[in-house]
Amino acid sequence: MTSLQHSVTSSLHLTCEELEDGLGHVLSAPKGVGALELIVRRPAIDEREVVDEAVLDLEHGLVGDSWESRGRSRGRPANRAAQITLTSARAIALVARSRERWALAGDQLYVDLDLSQGNVPPGTRLAIGPAVLEVSNEPHTGCKKFAARFGLEALKFFSTEEGLALNLRGINARVVEPGTVRTGDAVRKL
Repeated sequence: MTSLQHSVTSSLHLTCEELEDGLGHVLSAPKGVGALELIVRRPAIDEREVVDEAVLDLEHGLVGDSWESRGRSRGRPANRAAQITLTSARAIALVARSRERWALAGDQLYVDLDLSQGNVPPGTRLAIGPAVLEVSNEPHTGCKKFAARFGLEALKFFSTEEGLALNLRGINARVVEPGTVRTGDAVRKL
C-alpha cells in the first residue's frame, strides 16, 4: 500500500495540443471485448493498493475498497450507482504518461475498452471474468485532485463536450453479479 504523492512537476502535464494528438489511440479501443488492465483498491482517502485480483460484491462493491465507508459529501450514504468506477486504460495512459501513475486517477478498474456513451450507454452490462457490472447514469467527472495530479489542461480536455461524450474520465457502475476479477480478464459488453 502506498500513499499518494501530491508533488507533481508540471513537466508531467500535457498541453491540450498533446492531448489532442493522443486521442486517436484512445478512440481505437476495442468496442465489444477488451481487457482488465489494472485493479486498484482505495483502502483510505489518498491511498492506493494495486492488486492482481479483487472480489466484486453486490453490497460492498470492490471488497477492501473504502467506497462504502466514505459515502458521499455532507455525510450522505454511499451511492450504489457509483459502486465501481471504470476508466479507460488508454485515456489514463495518455494523461499519466507512465503506468506507475495510473492509480493516481483514483479509479478501481482500468479497462482497455471503448467506454464512450455511444458504446456503453447507461444500462449496458459488462462481464469481467465471472462478475457483471451495469453502467449507471451517474456521471463520473474530474475534480481538483485529478487536476493536481494530471494537470488542469487534462481536466479541461476530459470535461469538454467531446470528452464527456467519450467518457474520458470514466464511468460509474454497480455490481449485478458478484465474482472475483483478475488483471488480464476479458471485459465483454453483454
